[in-house]
Amino acid sequence: MDRGQRIEQFWRSSGAPAGTEAPPAWSFGDSPTLADELLALTLRGAKTAMASAQREFEVDGAPLPHTGDLAIVLDGGGEPRALIRTTEVEIVPFDEVTAEHARLEGEGDRSLAYWRTEHERAWRSSLANTPYEFDTRMPVVCERFELLFPVTR
Repeated sequence: MDRGQRIEQFWRSSGAPAGTEAPPAWSFGDSPTLADELLALTLRGAKTAMASAQREFEVDGAPLPHTGDLAIVLDGGGEPRALIRTTEVEIVPFDEVTAEHARLEGEGDRSLAYWRTEHERAWRSSLANTPYEFDTRMPVVCERFELLFPVTR
């Protein structure tokens, strides 16, 4: 079975209404290892938020997330493992992301200092070959989400 079929099977097993199309499927982070780490935090309930540089959406030509959006989260190997729903979206400058948001992302020591260090590193890298570069006033898409359907090993 190919990945598309596995995603479709996961979508159906989540209780999706017949005839509905599976939502987008993606993994957290910028590596398979980080994808697995962040997925594990999500499955344990420690991660209920995420952040993306708005400029990444612009570069990719992707739509911004909206409240109610569904997504299938893949593990580092590309296997579907969780279904989440976006519950809140807020766009703020990098230097105005709150300590509460950092805590809800569940990463590292859950501090704002850790969040800023790691996200700056990631966005400096991901924006390196684009017309944009990291700066502390760049817009950040802060999302909160709820876990609807976990699949644990």
